[in-house]
Amino acid sequence: MNDKKIMNHAADNIRILAASMVEKANSGHPGGAMGGADFINVLFSEYLIYDPDQPEWPGRDRFFLDPGHMSPMLYSVLLLSGKFTMDEIKTFRQWGSPCHGHPERNVERGIENTSGPLGQGHALGAGAAVAEKFLEARLGRTMMQHTIYTYISDGGIEEGISQEVGRLAGALGLNNLIMFYDCNGIQLSTETSIVMAEDTAMKYRSWNWNVIEIDGNDVDQIRKALNAGLAEKNRPTLIIGDTVMGKGSLKADGTSYEHNVKTHGSPLGDGAFINTIKHLGGDPENPFVIFDDVKKLYADRQAELRKIVAKRHQEEALWAKENPEKKTLMDTWFSGRPPKIDWSKVVQKNGSATRAASAACLKVLAHEVPNMICSSADLSNSDKTNGFLNETHSLQKGDFSGAFFQAGVSEFAMADMCMGMMLHGGVIAAMGTFFVFSDYMKGAIRLAALMGVPVKFIFTHDAFRVGEDGPTHQPVEQEATLRLMEQLKRHNGKDGLRVFRPADADETTVCWQMAMENIDSPTTFIFSRQGIAKLPEGNDYQMARKGAYIVAGSDENPDVILVASGSEVSTLEAGTVLLRKDGIKVRVVSAPSEGLFREQSKAYQESVLPKGSKIFGMTAGLPSTLLGLVGTEGKIFGMNTFGFSAPYQVLDEKLGFTGENVYKQVKEFLAE
Repeated sequence: MNDKKIMNHAADNIRILAASMVEKANSGHPGGAMGGADFINVLFSEYLIYDPDQPEWPGRDRFFLDPGHMSPMLYSVLLLSGKFTMDEIKTFRQWGSPCHGHPERNVERGIENTSGPLGQGHALGAGAAVAEKFLEARLGRTMMQHTIYTYISDGGIEEGISQEVGRLAGALGLNNLIMFYDCNGIQLSTETSIVMAEDTAMKYRSWNWNVIEIDGNDVDQIRKALNAGLAEKNRPTLIIGDTVMGKGSLKADGTSYEHNVKTHGSPLGDGAFINTIKHLGGDPENPFVIFDDVKKLYADRQAELRKIVAKRHQEEALWAKENPEKKTLMDTWFSGRPPKIDWSKVVQKNGSATRAASAACLKVLAHEVPNMICSSADLSNSDKTNGFLNETHSLQKGDFSGAFFQAGVSEFAMADMCMGMMLHGGVIAAMGTFFVFSDYMKGAIRLAALMGVPVKFIFTHDAFRVGEDGPTHQPVEQEATLRLMEQLKRHNGKDGLRVFRPADADETTVCWQMAMENIDSPTTFIFSRQGIAKLPEGNDYQMARKGAYIVAGSDENPDVILVASGSEVSTLEAGTVLLRKDGIKVRVVSAPSEGLFREQSKAYQESVLPKGSKIFGMTAGLPSTLLGLVGTEGKIFGMNTFGFSAPYQVLDEKLGFTGENVYKQVKEFLAE
């Protein structure tokens, strides 16, 4: 172990750098970063195992930061570890800087996750811990012997997702998960005592966690707690570290600035900043400096890591020689390439619900993709993820040989943990629930889109046709929300989110094919509860890959074009039969993904939906859901209520989702 004096000096160096980054940017959160400096320094200089020369080495430990506002702490320790330059951290929070206000995933730079709203970061870490256990059950301890470290703050503990994650991690016995709780008693607007009266330690112990309470600014206690966590065999470990917000800070008048709410979310300010930097041993005129002994501390750690990982690589090479088939599997799983799947094995039934069609795909995927994990929030028999479950068994404490993650009634944690599985690498994750419950998951869906994590969100019971359950369970505005997100691109120009709402069973298969081929962004499926009539014979379902395509009436000069997705496509087709009896030339377009359609050539888009055409759209959601396809000159028949409680066939009739009403609406539209 390193000399405690040097360790404290290194922590102060991190405090200086963190405070200076915020001061220079005139924006940010210095207090928490200064309080957490001791733990982060001990972790990175003595415990965290990674390959300095191969950042994406699968055998590395992972560190997931939950409170993204504490990014100055992370950037500072990554600077000491050689992942960032001094010039880069000086650009903190500025245009073009790699040091964003909240960290964005960059494994090459040592950042395992984008830190979204509080609570999600540690959920991602828990998911990574599940992935490691899952892969260990298939590849052995030699290849999967790392530890997942997560860092959470008071705010993350307060968020409801922490309860979901705490329960699941404890139930699964994730002894490879060590979480540090930075318990400083201060948050942005107040002291935590105003909003918290719980016994956090007892709460986590009740969830089957190994809980250790320490002085979070004491090097020796941090080491002792980490050692105990690493030795734990049956439970995840929570280290509750009582830390000092703004540790080492002084006000302009020289008095202590510690434990002060103001240090949480704003720069220290001229006088306070100068006094603080001096107090911590730095030069206010040139605070962006790495002390010589700290530089040596981290250089020595890099050398030590190279020895550690060299030994690990030798062990891995021997394992590969003795287990060539597993080696091939591992390389394939961690490559990030789409899996090879024999889709001919999928057998669909005409007229089935698209949730059932999805189950047929999942049944095949359970066998064809051995590194796939499927999950459900206690709805597998309804969202039909049991198509996957029936071919395997559930992950359980002490037995990760199965491939189904039972999340219980925890949609938000399920989504983030499945995302964390994929951030770990080597795993493909999908999860299901009712579409209306996607509201609980919006934060996770958005974070997946920001990171480009290709998780699969399976949403069923897609419209008012949930029927008797009534408006509380009938998604009306949810699809519009996802379609809006479908329009966004990431910084690299790639899609943020793919959205598929297939029109029948065979189109469902193609949508699943596209989802499994998509390695750049998350996919959301929107599936029906009720059976849907098969599209007209002769369609080339692979045309669904273009996002929208003609499924009936390919007249070159149609009088009207009818467009929809999902269940409403067959309703439009029923209306078309009546319209054609009146001599009206009709084209029907299925549009499972407007996002994909807008990526096609202008010529293709024009061939499907020519400019100047009369376009009528039907949606079981808000009319705005189809506005991008129909345009302001067209007509959209959609929902303007939250729904009603009645059998879905009655609702179809009462709300006008029938072929007869399509006929009526189109006739009126053409007469305008």
